[in-house]
Amino acid sequence: MCKNLSSFILPMKGVSDNNAPKKIKSKGNQNELKKPLQLLQLNKKHISNDTSKDSSNNVKPSCNNDESYSMLQKDFKLQSEKLNTNVLEKETQFNNTEQTNQSLNNLEKPNVPSEENRVFEDERIVDEYDFDEDQFLAALNENEPIGLTGETIGGKIIALESDGVYIDIGGKAPGYMPKKECGLGVITNFKEKFPIGLEMEVLVIKEQNADGMVTVSARALILRKSWDKVSKISSSGELINVLVNGFNRGGLTCDIEGLRGFIPRSQLEDGENYQSLLNKTLKVAFLEVNPESKKLVLSEKKATILQRFETLKLGQLIEGKVLAVKRYGFFIDLGGTSGLLHQSSLTKGNIRDLREVFVEGEIVKALITEIDREKGRIGLDTALLENSPGELLIEKEKVMNEANERAQKAQTLFQGKD
Repeated sequence: MCKNLSSFILPMKGVSDNNAPKKIKSKGNQNELKKPLQLLQLNKKHISNDTSKDSSNNVKPSCNNDESYSMLQKDFKLQSEKLNTNVLEKETQFNNTEQTNQSLNNLEKPNVPSEENRVFEDERIVDEYDFDEDQFLAALNENEPIGLTGETIGGKIIALESDGVYIDIGGKAPGYMPKKECGLGVITNFKEKFPIGLEMEVLVIKEQNADGMVTVSARALILRKSWDKVSKISSSGELINVLVNGFNRGGLTCDIEGLRGFIPRSQLEDGENYQSLLNKTLKVAFLEVNPESKKLVLSEKKATILQRFETLKLGQLIEGKVLAVKRYGFFIDLGGTSGLLHQSSLTKGNIRDLREVFVEGEIVKALITEIDREKGRIGLDTALLENSPGELLIEKEKVMNEANERAQKAQTLFQGKD
């Protein structure tokens, strides 16, 4: 009836001997632990002890030994609980490690957009910025260099040196004005004329250097304004008075608005004794005004002609002598000046030769149709005195004799054109 203790122990759960098959379960790539060797060793130890006792006493263990059986059962239960606890702890650690690795992988491998979606996402990201075009343009203007060559800018004197002054022009660096560029002529009271804090306009004559400083000039600005003023006077045909301050073999020199003017001998009323005109005042007109080449040529003769222009007006009937016959018309003396009677304004008829109409020295009556004070030119017309095309060619004397009456009819065409 009694059975061997070893045969009774082997079928129990969680215990096996060396001859029993070892089962291994796999979970994913991680193998579960085999049944613990400590439990097997403990089992063998109890068996060997009991066997040794039985063999020494030559007494086989009986099935009534309840105390030994209960002790073994408790020992197996404790070992099983330890085993299950260790397995659960290792599985929990494994799961936590796997979750941590997965989180790290998620951090190390961000979601990189594909190439086809990259452009779209870049555009979306740019659109999310608060982009203000006005602020962008304002930033560009702040960093734009101040002072381009030929630009007029205002500033304030901030420092004086022996060779020039420094002017705050609103840039990163002040503008520098050399002493020779501070004005026209020689400046004797330099410190008194340019005190600290003086506001003035200057002209940029040299752009920024490596330090961001520009070179400015008050003299260049004065000369520019002078050329502009002289050009307007010349365009209007206005006459001016000048003081002769020098002479050379070619003529006389004078100053106009800080500019050096020249009067050729050929443009003087008395060109033979031109040296006697030194320190005298002459009324002159402009012949050439060229700021680029700095040429300013004046004429006393042209001034006399323009003075004659002041007594002339459009539609006025004049009488003069033919000075010259050219292929394009006649030059008529108007008393100190001359007018051009162009062939297109001579008659409404057909002309084979100009000399068939007038010759040099002949007295002619004509209407003034053009007055150009700047060029000193007067345009004349006799075709308006005709009652029919070509009448001047057939009845020239009749047209000239009735010129006053005929001119009154034609003058209505010039009303409001002065």
